[in-house]
Amino acid sequence: MKPKPHQNALLDERITGALVGAAVGDALGGPVEGYSPEQILERHGGRVHGIVGPWHGDAWRTARPLAPYHKGDGHVTDDTLMTHALVRVYARVRDHLDAYAVADHLVPDLMTEPRWIPELETEALPLQRIFLAEKWLVTRIHYGHADPREAGTGNIVNCGAAMYMAPVGLVNAANPRAAYAEALDVAGAHQSSYGREAAGVLAAAVAAACAPGATPDSVISTCLSLAKDGTRTAIERVCEEASRHTDFESALAPLRAAVTPYDTVGPDYRSPSLGARRPSRLHAIEELPIALGMLLISRGDYRHAVLGAVNYGRDCDSIATMAGALAGALGSPPPEDWAKAIAEASRLDLWEPAATLSEVTREIFTRDVTRRRTHERAFASLGGPECSD
Repeated sequence: MKPKPHQNALLDERITGALVGAAVGDALGGPVEGYSPEQILERHGGRVHGIVGPWHGDAWRTARPLAPYHKGDGHVTDDTLMTHALVRVYARVRDHLDAYAVADHLVPDLMTEPRWIPELETEALPLQRIFLAEKWLVTRIHYGHADPREAGTGNIVNCGAAMYMAPVGLVNAANPRAAYAEALDVAGAHQSSYGREAAGVLAAAVAAACAPGATPDSVISTCLSLAKDGTRTAIERVCEEASRHTDFESALAPLRAAVTPYDTVGPDYRSPSLGARRPSRLHAIEELPIALGMLLISRGDYRHAVLGAVNYGRDCDSIATMAGALAGALGSPPPEDWAKAIAEASRLDLWEPAATLSEVTREIFTRDVTRRRTHERAFASLGGPECSD
């Protein structure tokens, strides 16, 4: 029987579980990103059950010249780099964020602060690793002087914003509606349409997972109460299918079939369709519904949810990042041996960002209480009802 999430986990444990869990999922999914479950099965002689090496072995530098990254061997990818960058923005601002915080703090962080980049095996600017949809932030905001609230318009619509939005959900722990609104504002600098919507829903899901007594079912219900258009329908259809399975192996093909009508990329992930990643009210990113489906199948168990996401293939580093964040927020942390091995291989402290965000989250909550009390007093003075507490 699979272990159940620790529903009594405290805030610090949930934040740590979510952020470390996201990084571990990212590292496990990286080496098989872009491939199908069948290709993964053939390449590895079975399903992936932990850290594996690069798909092309020692030829990782030259096999894909456009993306000469050392994916595998426990290296985190740009999902984690962007997540940690957003945590650093919270550490600077020490309050809720908006699109202007992205322009004022995240963009300079990406283009001026050299850091260790595991996939490049060197110290470099994060800008030199993040991919084109994320470089858009710098192009549009720093060079194009776009209004930060609208800078995401025109970018390809993908999971680029959603993949690093877990910190927004954690800062708004147990308040998914607030997480949704804040993430939509933050993501406006990066994404539009269903890419922006997915960022809001992922943040809401993480916030909902932090609530005492939360379950995968309650998280998905929260998502469905907030999600709009194709994103909502895709989540509903995928989770309907996921509810029929208790193991990811039997679910891999059915979940793909369930999300296909809403996914614009098409059957060949590396050769997207002509209509791929364009704004639409009818479509959704693939990654978020599949991550929620895997969370449901696993009943919130970290290992099962993340391995399901990894073996699904396609954009599986981002799917596993989201599934890992959600399972961790529910109180099911990543296996300690995975986390330690990935931290060592990536030469990153995976626990420091969590400690920082825990401290900042408490500061923000204190500010929120003060602001709310001020509003209550002002409203009461206008003849509104007084709050008894």
